[in-house]
Amino acid sequence: MKKKKWLKISLGLLSILVVINLVASHYFYDLAIKRDQKDFLVDNEDLVVSATAMDVFLQGGWRDWVSSQPFDEWELESYDGLTLQGYYLEAKEPSNQTVVLAHGYLGRATDMGLFGQHYYEDLGYNIFMPDLRGHGNSEGDYIGFGWHDRLDILDWVDQIIEHQGDDTEVVLHGISMGSATVLMASGEDLSDNVKAIIADSPYTDTYSLFKYQMNRMFNLPAFPLLPSTSLMTQYRAGYSLTEASSLDQVKQTDVPILYFHGNNDTFVPTRMAEELHENTNSESEIMVFENAGHGEAIAVYPEQYVDHLDRFLEKYLK
Repeated sequence: MKKKKWLKISLGLLSILVVINLVASHYFYDLAIKRDQKDFLVDNEDLVVSATAMDVFLQGGWRDWVSSQPFDEWELESYDGLTLQGYYLEAKEPSNQTVVLAHGYLGRATDMGLFGQHYYEDLGYNIFMPDLRGHGNSEGDYIGFGWHDRLDILDWVDQIIEHQGDDTEVVLHGISMGSATVLMASGEDLSDNVKAIIADSPYTDTYSLFKYQMNRMFNLPAFPLLPSTSLMTQYRAGYSLTEASSLDQVKQTDVPILYFHGNNDTFVPTRMAEELHENTNSESEIMVFENAGHGEAIAVYPEQYVDHLDRFLEKYLK
Protein backbone atom coordinates (compact mmCIF):
# COMPACT_ATOMS: atom_id res chain seq x y z
CA MET A 1 0.00 0.00 0.00
CA LYS A 2 2.81 2.40 0.90
CA LYS A 3 4.55 1.71 -2.40
CA LYS A 4 1.37 2.48 -4.33
CA LYS A 5 0.88 5.66 -2.32
CA TRP A 6 4.42 6.88 -3.02
CA LEU A 7 4.04 5.95 -6.67
CA LYS A 8 0.89 8.06 -6.94
CA ILE A 9 2.60 10.95 -5.16
CA SER A 10 5.65 10.66 -7.43
CA LEU A 11 3.52 10.56 -10.58
CA GLY A 12 1.51 13.51 -9.31
CA LEU A 13 4.64 15.54 -8.66
CA LEU A 14 6.06 14.57 -12.05
CA SER A 15 2.83 15.64 -13.75
CA ILE A 16 2.96 18.99 -11.97
CA LEU A 17 6.59 19.50 -13.05
CA VAL A 18 5.72 18.61 -16.65
CA VAL A 19 2.85 21.12 -16.64
CA ILE A 20 5.06 23.83 -15.10
CA ASN A 21 7.75 23.16 -17.69
CA LEU A 22 5.19 23.30 -20.50
CA VAL A 23 3.78 26.60 -19.25
CA ALA A 24 7.29 28.00 -18.85
CA SER A 25 8.20 26.91 -22.40
CA HIS A 26 5.18 28.77 -23.77
CA TYR A 27 6.21 31.78 -21.70
CA PHE A 28 9.78 31.85 -22.99
CA TYR A 29 8.63 31.29 -26.57
CA ASP A 30 6.29 34.28 -26.29
CA LEU A 31 9.00 36.25 -24.53
CA ALA A 32 11.75 35.82 -27.12
CA ILE A 33 10.39 34.37 -30.36
CA LYS A 34 6.77 35.39 -30.85
CA ARG A 35 6.42 38.63 -32.79
CA ASP A 36 5.50 41.04 -30.05
CA GLN A 37 6.78 43.93 -27.97
CA LYS A 38 9.80 42.82 -25.93
CA ASP A 39 9.64 44.65 -22.63
CA PHE A 40 12.22 42.34 -21.06
CA LEU A 41 14.95 44.15 -23.01
CA VAL A 42 14.09 47.51 -21.50
CA ASP A 43 16.82 48.57 -19.04
CA ASN A 44 18.84 45.44 -19.86
CA GLU A 45 22.33 46.27 -18.61
CA ASP A 46 23.90 44.18 -21.38
CA LEU A 47 22.35 46.52 -23.95
CA VAL A 48 23.40 49.77 -22.32
CA VAL A 49 24.99 51.80 -25.11
CA SER A 50 27.93 54.13 -24.61
CA ALA A 51 27.27 57.85 -24.97
CA THR A 52 29.39 58.00 -28.13
CA ALA A 53 27.52 55.16 -29.78
CA MET A 54 24.13 56.49 -28.65
CA ASP A 55 24.78 59.81 -30.36
CA VAL A 56 25.57 58.03 -33.61
CA PHE A 57 22.69 55.56 -33.43
CA LEU A 58 20.01 58.09 -32.51
CA GLN A 59 21.16 61.38 -33.99
CA GLY A 60 23.73 60.50 -36.64
CA GLY A 61 23.38 62.16 -40.03
CA TRP A 62 22.83 58.76 -41.59
CA ARG A 63 19.20 58.88 -40.48
CA ASP A 64 18.52 61.99 -42.56
CA TRP A 65 20.45 60.37 -45.39
CA VAL A 66 18.21 57.27 -45.31
CA SER A 67 15.00 59.29 -45.24
CA SER A 68 16.11 61.37 -48.22
CA GLN A 69 16.97 58.45 -50.54
CA PRO A 70 14.58 57.25 -53.27
CA PHE A 71 14.47 53.58 -52.29
CA ASP A 72 12.52 51.22 -54.50
CA GLU A 73 10.26 48.91 -52.51
CA TRP A 74 10.68 45.27 -53.41
CA GLU A 75 8.49 42.36 -52.40
CA LEU A 76 9.29 38.68 -52.16
CA GLU A 77 7.09 35.69 -51.47
CA SER A 78 9.03 33.39 -49.17
CA TYR A 79 9.23 29.63 -49.63
CA ASP A 80 6.52 29.27 -46.95
CA GLY A 81 4.16 31.90 -48.32
CA LEU A 82 5.07 35.07 -46.42
CA THR A 83 5.21 38.43 -48.13
CA LEU A 84 8.56 40.01 -47.32
CA GLN A 85 9.56 43.64 -47.86
CA GLY A 86 12.91 45.06 -48.93
CA TYR A 87 14.35 48.38 -50.04
CA TYR A 88 16.70 48.79 -52.99
CA LEU A 89 18.77 51.84 -53.91
CA GLU A 90 20.53 52.00 -57.26
CA ALA A 91 24.07 53.39 -57.15
CA LYS A 92 24.67 56.92 -58.43
CA GLU A 93 26.83 55.55 -61.22
CA PRO A 94 26.15 52.16 -62.82
CA SER A 95 27.70 49.43 -60.66
CA ASN A 96 27.61 45.65 -60.62
CA GLN A 97 28.37 45.57 -56.88
CA THR A 98 25.52 45.28 -54.39
CA VAL A 99 25.47 44.89 -50.62
CA VAL A 100 22.65 43.15 -48.76
CA LEU A 101 22.36 44.61 -45.25
CA ALA A 102 20.66 42.50 -42.56
CA HIS A 103 19.44 44.16 -39.35
CA GLY A 104 19.40 42.82 -35.80
CA TYR A 105 16.79 41.49 -33.38
CA LEU A 106 13.67 43.71 -33.23
CA GLY A 107 15.21 46.04 -35.80
CA ARG A 108 14.13 46.96 -39.29
CA ALA A 109 15.72 47.48 -42.70
CA THR A 110 16.33 51.21 -42.36
CA ASP A 111 18.46 50.65 -39.23
CA MET A 112 21.18 49.47 -41.60
CA GLY A 113 21.42 52.88 -43.24
CA LEU A 114 24.38 53.57 -40.94
CA PHE A 115 26.31 50.98 -42.94
CA GLY A 116 24.50 51.60 -46.21
CA GLN A 117 25.61 55.21 -46.41
CA HIS A 118 29.27 54.15 -46.57
CA TYR A 119 28.64 51.48 -49.19
CA TYR A 120 26.61 53.90 -51.29
CA GLU A 121 28.44 57.21 -50.91
CA ASP A 122 32.04 56.02 -50.51
CA LEU A 123 32.17 52.71 -52.35
CA GLY A 124 29.56 53.33 -55.04
CA TYR A 125 27.54 50.17 -54.33
CA ASN A 126 23.91 49.48 -54.93
CA ILE A 127 22.36 48.74 -51.55
CA PHE A 128 19.53 46.44 -50.56
CA MET A 129 18.04 46.33 -47.06
CA PRO A 130 15.33 43.73 -46.26
CA ASP A 131 12.96 43.64 -43.33
CA LEU A 132 13.62 40.14 -41.98
CA ARG A 133 10.58 37.95 -41.39
CA GLY A 134 8.66 38.98 -38.29
CA HIS A 135 10.12 42.50 -38.47
CA GLY A 136 9.22 45.83 -40.04
CA ASN A 137 6.84 45.53 -42.98
CA SER A 138 7.55 41.86 -43.60
CA GLU A 139 5.00 39.24 -42.61
CA GLY A 140 5.63 36.56 -40.02
CA ASP A 141 4.37 35.94 -36.50
CA TYR A 142 7.67 34.69 -35.13
CA ILE A 143 11.35 35.67 -35.11
CA GLY A 144 13.58 33.22 -36.93
CA PHE A 145 16.92 34.14 -35.32
CA GLY A 146 18.43 33.74 -38.77
CA TRP A 147 17.44 30.16 -39.54
CA HIS A 148 14.47 30.56 -41.87
CA ASP A 149 15.76 34.02 -42.78
CA ARG A 150 18.83 32.40 -44.37
CA LEU A 151 16.61 30.97 -47.11
CA ASP A 152 14.96 34.34 -47.58
CA ILE A 153 18.41 35.87 -48.11
CA LEU A 154 19.11 33.32 -50.86
CA ASP A 155 15.89 34.34 -52.59
CA TRP A 156 16.68 38.04 -52.23
CA VAL A 157 20.12 37.42 -53.77
CA ASP A 158 18.48 35.70 -56.73
CA GLN A 159 16.19 38.70 -57.17
CA ILE A 160 19.16 41.08 -57.09
CA ILE A 161 20.99 39.04 -59.74
CA GLU A 162 17.87 38.98 -61.90
CA HIS A 163 17.64 42.77 -61.58
CA GLN A 164 21.35 43.63 -61.90
CA GLY A 165 22.55 40.94 -64.30
CA ASP A 166 24.63 37.79 -64.14
CA ASP A 167 27.90 39.68 -63.57
CA THR A 168 26.75 41.31 -60.33
CA GLU A 169 28.92 40.88 -57.24
CA VAL A 170 27.10 40.62 -53.92
CA VAL A 171 28.28 41.28 -50.37
CA LEU A 172 26.23 40.11 -47.37
CA HIS A 173 26.66 42.32 -44.30
CA GLY A 174 24.73 41.72 -41.09
CA ILE A 175 24.77 42.84 -37.48
CA SER A 176 23.80 40.74 -34.44
CA MET A 177 20.88 38.54 -35.52
CA GLY A 178 21.45 39.82 -39.05
CA SER A 179 25.04 38.59 -38.91
CA ALA A 180 23.83 35.17 -37.79
CA THR A 181 21.41 35.27 -40.71
CA VAL A 182 24.11 35.85 -43.33
CA LEU A 183 26.40 33.27 -41.67
CA MET A 184 23.62 30.71 -41.73
CA ALA A 185 23.11 31.53 -45.41
CA SER A 186 26.82 31.00 -46.03
CA GLY A 187 26.54 27.24 -45.61
CA GLU A 188 23.76 26.90 -48.17
CA ASP A 189 24.10 26.57 -51.94
CA LEU A 190 24.82 30.27 -52.35
CA SER A 191 25.15 31.82 -55.76
CA ASP A 192 28.74 32.28 -56.95
CA ASN A 193 27.84 35.96 -57.22
CA VAL A 194 28.18 36.25 -53.43
CA LYS A 195 31.83 37.23 -53.00
CA ALA A 196 32.16 38.19 -49.32
CA ILE A 197 30.32 38.16 -45.99
CA ILE A 198 30.66 40.66 -43.12
CA ALA A 199 29.45 39.39 -39.73
CA ASP A 200 29.25 42.04 -37.00
CA SER A 201 28.60 40.75 -33.44
CA PRO A 202 27.40 37.24 -34.40
CA TYR A 203 26.42 34.30 -32.20
CA THR A 204 27.43 30.69 -32.74
CA ASP A 205 23.94 29.22 -32.51
CA THR A 206 20.58 30.13 -31.07
CA TYR A 207 20.59 27.43 -28.40
CA SER A 208 23.93 28.59 -26.97
CA LEU A 209 22.79 32.22 -27.06
CA PHE A 210 19.59 31.37 -25.17
CA LYS A 211 21.55 29.27 -22.68
CA TYR A 212 23.88 32.19 -22.03
CA GLN A 213 21.04 34.70 -21.70
CA MET A 214 18.85 32.49 -19.49
CA ASN A 215 21.68 32.21 -17.02
CA ARG A 216 22.67 35.86 -17.23
CA MET A 217 19.22 37.46 -17.25
CA PHE A 218 17.13 34.99 -15.23
CA ASN A 219 19.71 32.92 -13.29
CA LEU A 220 18.14 29.77 -14.69
CA PRO A 221 19.88 26.56 -15.78
CA ALA A 222 19.40 25.43 -19.36
CA PHE A 223 17.89 22.07 -18.44
CA PRO A 224 15.05 21.22 -18.61
CA LEU A 225 13.52 24.50 -19.74
CA LEU A 226 15.64 25.21 -22.80
CA PRO A 227 15.17 21.80 -24.48
CA SER A 228 11.42 22.09 -24.00
CA THR A 229 11.45 25.68 -25.32
CA SER A 230 13.30 24.37 -28.36
CA LEU A 231 10.56 21.77 -28.87
CA MET A 232 7.95 24.49 -28.46
CA THR A 233 9.74 26.56 -31.10
CA GLN A 234 9.78 23.56 -33.41
CA TYR A 235 6.03 23.14 -32.92
CA ARG A 236 5.04 26.80 -33.23
CA ALA A 237 7.66 28.24 -35.60
CA GLY A 238 8.95 25.22 -37.50
CA TYR A 239 12.56 25.21 -36.35
CA SER A 240 14.48 24.10 -33.29
CA LEU A 241 16.95 26.23 -31.38
CA THR A 242 19.66 23.61 -31.88
CA GLU A 243 19.44 23.54 -35.67
CA ALA A 244 19.67 27.34 -35.97
CA SER A 245 23.46 27.26 -36.00
CA SER A 246 25.86 29.72 -37.59
CA LEU A 247 28.73 27.50 -36.44
CA ASP A 248 27.57 24.46 -38.40
CA GLN A 249 27.08 26.59 -41.50
CA VAL A 250 30.48 28.33 -41.55
CA LYS A 251 32.17 24.94 -41.26
CA GLN A 252 31.02 24.25 -44.81
CA THR A 253 31.12 27.67 -46.45
CA ASP A 254 33.48 28.69 -49.22
CA VAL A 255 32.71 32.42 -49.04
CA PRO A 256 35.34 34.67 -47.38
CA ILE A 257 34.11 36.07 -44.06
CA LEU A 258 35.16 39.10 -42.03
CA TYR A 259 34.14 39.09 -38.36
CA PHE A 260 33.74 42.21 -36.23
CA HIS A 261 33.08 42.12 -32.48
CA GLY A 262 33.55 44.31 -29.42
CA ASN A 263 35.47 42.87 -26.48
CA ASN A 264 33.03 44.57 -24.10
CA ASP A 265 30.01 42.80 -25.58
CA THR A 266 28.10 41.11 -22.76
CA PHE A 267 24.92 40.48 -24.77
CA VAL A 268 26.64 38.21 -27.30
CA PRO A 269 30.01 37.22 -25.80
CA THR A 270 33.11 37.88 -27.90
CA ARG A 271 34.16 34.24 -27.61
CA MET A 272 31.32 33.33 -29.98
CA ALA A 273 32.82 35.36 -32.83
CA GLU A 274 36.24 33.89 -32.06
CA GLU A 275 34.85 30.37 -32.17
CA LEU A 276 33.15 31.10 -35.48
CA HIS A 277 36.38 32.50 -36.93
CA GLU A 278 38.39 29.48 -35.78
CA ASN A 279 35.91 27.08 -37.40
CA THR A 280 35.29 28.90 -40.68
CA ASN A 281 36.04 26.67 -43.66
CA SER A 282 36.77 29.57 -46.03
CA GLU A 283 39.29 32.39 -45.73
CA SER A 284 38.37 34.59 -42.79
CA GLU A 285 39.55 37.47 -40.65
CA ILE A 286 38.47 38.81 -37.28
CA MET A 287 38.80 42.26 -35.76
CA VAL A 288 37.98 42.77 -32.09
CA PHE A 289 37.45 46.34 -30.90
CA GLU A 290 38.57 47.42 -27.44
CA ASN A 291 35.86 48.63 -25.04
CA ALA A 292 33.10 48.32 -27.64
CA GLY A 293 29.74 46.88 -26.60
CA HIS A 294 27.22 44.95 -28.66
CA GLY A 295 27.17 46.28 -32.24
CA GLU A 296 28.96 49.48 -31.22
CA ALA A 297 32.17 49.17 -33.25
CA ILE A 298 30.88 51.08 -36.31
CA ALA A 299 29.91 54.00 -34.06
CA VAL A 300 32.87 54.03 -31.66
CA TYR A 301 35.63 53.24 -34.15
CA PRO A 302 34.21 54.35 -37.53
CA GLU A 303 37.55 54.96 -39.26
CA GLN A 304 39.11 51.67 -38.19
CA TYR A 305 35.89 49.82 -39.01
CA VAL A 306 35.52 51.07 -42.58
CA ASP A 307 39.26 50.86 -43.25
CA HIS A 308 39.32 47.17 -42.36
CA LEU A 309 36.05 46.61 -44.22
CA ASP A 310 37.28 48.30 -47.39
CA ARG A 311 40.58 46.42 -47.44
CA PHE A 312 38.74 43.12 -47.01
CA LEU A 313 36.34 43.90 -49.87
CA GLU A 314 39.22 44.92 -52.15
CA LYS A 315 40.69 41.43 -51.74
CA TYR A 316 37.61 39.58 -52.91
CA LEU A 317 35.69 41.88 -55.27
CA LYS A 318 36.91 43.13 -58.62
